[in-house]
Amino acid sequence: MKSTSYQFSPNALEKYLEKPAAQFNLQDIVSFVEAHNIEMINLRYVAGDGRLKTLNFNINSRTHLEEILMYGERVDGSSLFSHIEAGSSDMYVVPRYKTAFLNPFADIPTLDILCSFFDGQGEPMKSSPEVILHKAHQVFTERTGYTFEAMGELEYYIITEKEDHYTTKDQRGYHESFPFNKSESFRMEAMNIMAKIGCEIKYGH
Repeated sequence: MKSTSYQFSPNALEKYLEKPAAQFNLQDIVSFVEAHNIEMINLRYVAGDGRLKTLNFNINSRTHLEEILMYGERVDGSSLFSHIEAGSSDMYVVPRYKTAFLNPFADIPTLDILCSFFDGQGEPMKSSPEVILHKAHQVFTERTGYTFEAMGELEYYIITEKEDHYTTKDQRGYHESFPFNKSESFRMEAMNIMAKIGCEIKYGH
């Protein structure tokens, strides 16, 4: 009998593997890929310009998949970060298994995984934003005894044609519902997609 612990999880990997994303390992990802006929892997990472970059891989064998997941791929650091010189630019993007998610927009069955940067010696890249933030948090905790915990708040604009029915005054639409909030269905769909790819959402309004 299958466990019901993760039956409500919107994350397809958590539901299938019956474990939290933080505990995903290489063989978990391989098992999910095989069971769900995943055809492609996307390695995703954020470069120095703050934009999301992507490497696409067609899976051609189990061995090939395991190599991608274990070693990641070499990239040219000088093309990703302005402070890295071409002569010492070899680095690797290596998957963080806990970030794996089914790509909700791909026409081909695809699994996306966020990556961390490592240098040519296999050490975390000291100048990567992830490592800098981690070190800053360590120093903060050592000096103050506190831990810093934060949540992001996503805000956006929706541009539509003007409607004269069910209007609200500027800056007076706090927690409004449909029909006064005309984008409620859009927000709910966005929240649903974000939850499925691993975002933990407190609420939307």
